[in-house]
Amino acid sequence: MLDEMNLSNVMWHKASQSTSNGGECVEVASLAEVVAIRDSKNPDGPRLTINHGDFRRVVEVLKGL
Repeated sequence: MLDEMNLSNVMWHKASQSTSNGGECVEVASLAEVVAIRDSKNPDGPRLTINHGDFRRVVEVLKGL
């Protein structure tokens, strides 16, 4: 896993369909080793990092809902 210092300089992205009405959104940042995920309403809070293959699987499962 990456430490906080490495994640402080990454480019975070929110879904283009996301609105600014305070909904439940996450942001992702793709790094060479992992994909980092954080709560858009709490950008300084905890972050989850997973490998790219696992992230693709999560996206596939969510698309199936």
